[in-house]
Amino acid sequence: MANNFDIEQIRKDFPILDQQVNGAPLVYFDNAATTQKPQVVIDALNKYYTLDNANIHRGLHTLAERATTGYELTRTKLKDFLNAPSTDQVIFTSGTTAGINLVAQTYGRANFNAGDVILVSNLEHHSNIVPWQMIAQETGAEVVVIPVDEVGVLDITAYKGLLTNRVKFVAVNHVSNAIGTINPIKQMIELAHAVGAKVLIDGAQSVAHFEIDVQALDIDFLAFSAHKLFGPTGVGVLYGKRELLEAMPPYQGGGEMIKEVSFSGTTYNELPYKFEAGTPNIADVYAFGFALDYLKSLPKNAVWEQEKALLDYATEQLSQIDGLRIVGQAPEKIAVVSFVIDGVHPQDIGVLLDKFGVAIRTGHHCAQPLMTRYELVGTCRASFAFYNTKSEIDLFVKALKRTIMMLS
Repeated sequence: MANNFDIEQIRKDFPILDQQVNGAPLVYFDNAATTQKPQVVIDALNKYYTLDNANIHRGLHTLAERATTGYELTRTKLKDFLNAPSTDQVIFTSGTTAGINLVAQTYGRANFNAGDVILVSNLEHHSNIVPWQMIAQETGAEVVVIPVDEVGVLDITAYKGLLTNRVKFVAVNHVSNAIGTINPIKQMIELAHAVGAKVLIDGAQSVAHFEIDVQALDIDFLAFSAHKLFGPTGVGVLYGKRELLEAMPPYQGGGEMIKEVSFSGTTYNELPYKFEAGTPNIADVYAFGFALDYLKSLPKNAVWEQEKALLDYATEQLSQIDGLRIVGQAPEKIAVVSFVIDGVHPQDIGVLLDKFGVAIRTGHHCAQPLMTRYELVGTCRASFAFYNTKSEIDLFVKALKRTIMMLS
């Protein structure tokens, strides 16, 4: 654990953690699905609705100006968080899925043709598979899969072989939500750019764990969600290179995304508003800024060091359980442990663990092609955040052993 990282104080910042579930202390190990929110985010949401609630950008009254200032301040914080060149390249969406669909339906429709190839990895969440299948079907392009090996590492040699001049786009996650693998995105981006392909990075699972510098990585597009970054649900972020965003047509029509409207024709707004039609999720964007502030207040590298310690400890403890097999053992991974137990369905394990107050995720984790690759119906997934502790892992392991005995 990092110096000056007071885990007890950190846990007090997250009020939801201090409760009993089914008569036992809550052990929340479902952080890959959504992270919990610090009190400052909850307070910010309450403050907005109590004092500042108004529509943004066009109003001239005080409440509208305060709401606009708070909303746009979060955009500025995100620019700094990502080291983006400008706030204009930070677009608010409803989530990672919305950001990926925006790129597929705008950049894809304008640039993909019959015979083009879109490379998608076998580690992807359905959100980074289905939109590309949809646009491929519409344009005549082809979706080709980057394979993954037995331990959960993408086959970079195979990837290099797939990168022909037919490849126009690569869609890959930074981190696998199902098994935690960290992909070598800098190398993958460089290789894709060498053949003229553009790259979208699904950052949903990486932004909460380590810093991402979009300029250093030369990222074309990056999509992620606030709710996996200790912020509210219903908010997403899409970063894109300016020249790409400016060339893309609007995704939706309506208010805010226009300059002039007439029945003879319409002209569109500048970035980022061209892609932000209608009244946005103002309150949650405002509160998201406080989540970013909270993360910035933590000691540098503390999050990564704490989570790495949790991953190592959980892996060690779980590996000692007879009949348990960890799925996905890449050398580089975040604090996620997916596992199966011989002769026991993952859903049964999840239901019984909940009776002991332990919250994990079971199933295919919206990554059915990956489960098919490993000939599994699903796994049990325990995913950790910096507010989790080794003592919680001990409770989890104890409950898991009791669960296995009950199901044997």
